[in-house]
Amino acid sequence: MPVLLFLIDTSASMNQRTHLGTTYLDIAKGAVETFMKLRGRDPASRGDRYMLVNFEDVPFGIKAGWKESHATFMTELRNLQATGLTTIGQSLRTAFDLLNLNRLVTGIDNYGQGRNPFFLEPAIIIAITDGNKLTSSGGVQDELHLPLTTPLPGSELTKEPFRWDQRLFALVLRIPGIASVEPEPLGGVPPDDSPITPMCEVTGGRSYSVFSQRMLNQCLESLVQKIQSGVVINFEKTGPDPPPLEDAPADVIKSGPQPWHCCHKLIYVRPNPKTGVPIGHWPIPEAFWPDQNSPTLPPRSAHPHVRFSCLDAEPMVIDKVPFDKYELEPSPLTQYILERKSPHTCWQVFVCNSAKYSDLGQPFGYLKASTALNCVNLFVMPYNYPVLLPLLDDLIKVHKFKPTIKWRQSFENYLKTMPPYYIGSLRKALRIMGAPNLLADNMEYGLSYSVVSYLKKLSQQSKIEYDRLIASVGKKPPPESGIKVRWRGGGISLAQRRDFIQQLQSLTGDAPALPMELNPKEFQGFHLALLNKGLKPQSFRNPYDVPRSHLLDQLSKLLCSFSFNLNSHVSCSDQLHSVPIAQMGNYQDFLKAAPQPLRDADPEQPKRLHTFGNPFKLDKKGMMIDEADEFVTGPQNKGKRPGESNNMHGGGPKRRRCMSPLLRLGRAYTPPVTPPTDKHQDLIINHLNQNHYDSDSGSDLEADNPSGPADHQENHMASDPQDLRHRDEEENGRPRAGELSPGSEEGAEVVLVEDQPPRYLTPAALKKHILNETMKVNNELRALITKEIRKPGRHYEKIFLLLKQIQGTLDTRLIFLQNIIKEAARFKKRVLIEQLENFLEEIHNRSNNMHHVDTL
Repeated sequence: MPVLLFLIDTSASMNQRTHLGTTYLDIAKGAVETFMKLRGRDPASRGDRYMLVNFEDVPFGIKAGWKESHATFMTELRNLQATGLTTIGQSLRTAFDLLNLNRLVTGIDNYGQGRNPFFLEPAIIIAITDGNKLTSSGGVQDELHLPLTTPLPGSELTKEPFRWDQRLFALVLRIPGIASVEPEPLGGVPPDDSPITPMCEVTGGRSYSVFSQRMLNQCLESLVQKIQSGVVINFEKTGPDPPPLEDAPADVIKSGPQPWHCCHKLIYVRPNPKTGVPIGHWPIPEAFWPDQNSPTLPPRSAHPHVRFSCLDAEPMVIDKVPFDKYELEPSPLTQYILERKSPHTCWQVFVCNSAKYSDLGQPFGYLKASTALNCVNLFVMPYNYPVLLPLLDDLIKVHKFKPTIKWRQSFENYLKTMPPYYIGSLRKALRIMGAPNLLADNMEYGLSYSVVSYLKKLSQQSKIEYDRLIASVGKKPPPESGIKVRWRGGGISLAQRRDFIQQLQSLTGDAPALPMELNPKEFQGFHLALLNKGLKPQSFRNPYDVPRSHLLDQLSKLLCSFSFNLNSHVSCSDQLHSVPIAQMGNYQDFLKAAPQPLRDADPEQPKRLHTFGNPFKLDKKGMMIDEADEFVTGPQNKGKRPGESNNMHGGGPKRRRCMSPLLRLGRAYTPPVTPPTDKHQDLIINHLNQNHYDSDSGSDLEADNPSGPADHQENHMASDPQDLRHRDEEENGRPRAGELSPGSEEGAEVVLVEDQPPRYLTPAALKKHILNETMKVNNELRALITKEIRKPGRHYEKIFLLLKQIQGTLDTRLIFLQNIIKEAARFKKRVLIEQLENFLEEIHNRSNNMHHVDTL
């Protein structure tokens, strides 16, 4: 799900017009709409998220962020106006902070635990500006400076304000105001020389110098092709250059630094075609060895510095051992490797200071040309793979997964040289191979307790800042109260003033002090009021606001206003209809001021209360609310015919059916029964039926339960089922299902009761009832979990709390979990899928352990 953030220049210079008759701001708005149409041709654009930021201050400059819809984005885009300064540095910082706001909450950066290319949130910032001088409240700047201070928590963990999956592209509009006579140059669009260009190159993007509408369309089509899922890496050569090829000409061999020695390019991270989420196994190592005694983490660079050695090595791949493969973006490095035409050799890659005792570190992968020589791939392997892969190969082929003591010693020596944050990836790889017991469960991951607690604290602070910023997006800036008057007394020298002699005399005391109107500091701190164009003048209050042609028409209102000011008791028609909105609903004060109404002609007639325009509103004071969501109005015997008894057919009063399935009349609510496993289900059913039907169990229950037989009677455990039936009829006030009502004769109507299940069931019926309750509970859990999956963000704690409430057998739970995993894959929840798979594997292991215990 790529994020496309448009940074639109809304400085006053964007109002300049081109030879097309439109302003730069109009061209920028049209460019955004054209880009969205071009992007809409790709089916992958359904998951795009669009954001809009302009050059206003935070948070007013964020027009569309994480929660705004597409309609809000388009509305805010059309309403942009060019009225400010060219504060592109502050606006760029706002854009990066907006993108990084949720990263600490989700833990996508994985600080101190290696860099995972498959954990990414690709974002492209498209800045559209005119390339003029960078103006701010502090003056004009020649270079682009991003502010160092930011309210974003955890910003000190990364040296740069951006991340390795965020790139900046700039469209610098240079369309002239007069149509050029010379033909446009053909070919690519050149980069611009404005201050934003170095910033684009640092992030892995570039700038475009646009001189015509055709070039603008060409740039937009190029930008659509740049939307790729990947991360930017710095590749640097270490060691000597490779030997020249035998058939290479002599003039090609050059000495000194070459363009391929250092490249700053993207590696493509392709999503899985089945789930749409990238899948990987091994991280890129950190540039430091983690210390458990260190209280803090060293700041990392946004792009990892990967060094490659030009010594030819053999590519190593072993069956059942996973590896990651990433394609490099075309660059001078890929061109040089492909020109050597050696697809069967590779160059190893390193990260400096990643090992404990080596400056260069151990290899974690290699660069290799494809067999067809059409691209170069980066293979990411386990750390120090030349040592680990032969050990695992011997474990599979020689030892048949039964390692010897010597092999274990070699494996222990390897673990000492491996960074501890590789433990999780290595354990998962060994589980895939079929050797899950080689690593101990208590191995440390390398981070100290203080660092872990600090990261958790940062996550909570980021969540608070995320909610605060989202709530502030969309608010309008407060109107300006006025223009502040500044004292510029030091701008003119005293010697250049005409009254220089008078000034000297006033300072020495020979002349009187300057009058107040000549004091330059008199108006310090004053504000000049701004003209409010939306405020209409009240002409009947001020005769000078009345036009000459309307003077006679307004004369009556002017007289009324004049009389009202002299005599406050005189009312004016305009005053009566000029009531503030806050006072319009003050109905009680109006009734108090109204004259006393006349008495009723017929005082015997009951008085109807005023119900604010609803003549059918009833007085709820006489209503009695029943426990089962029923209400009966007025006295119960009102309106009955004489001689009609309360109890019909000898039973209790007839009641309506309860609205709530959880509240039954005459009985307490019992939660759904948790179904046992198939293995013990019949035993529990027989035990329950024995408690219901055993007529001789009263004495045993009385002996076992110290609460006495009275408690057993309350729990419907009487010794005689006939007593239970009579007492049940007395409590419920009606006969049971399929029975004759008491006191009725033969042939009388049988009263069927549907809302109460039978109290005594056969084992088969009880088993069916338990399974129905299980399905009902699981269906409710499925609906709640699906609702949580569809919510944005990565807060999955409630999902796992609901998963622990699944009822049924092991097969039922496994099928339920598989359906939930499919639902998460449908919404591309990659992190949730991994957590659900671990949860599923945990249930498997737990069931296997229980089966092993039962077998013993």
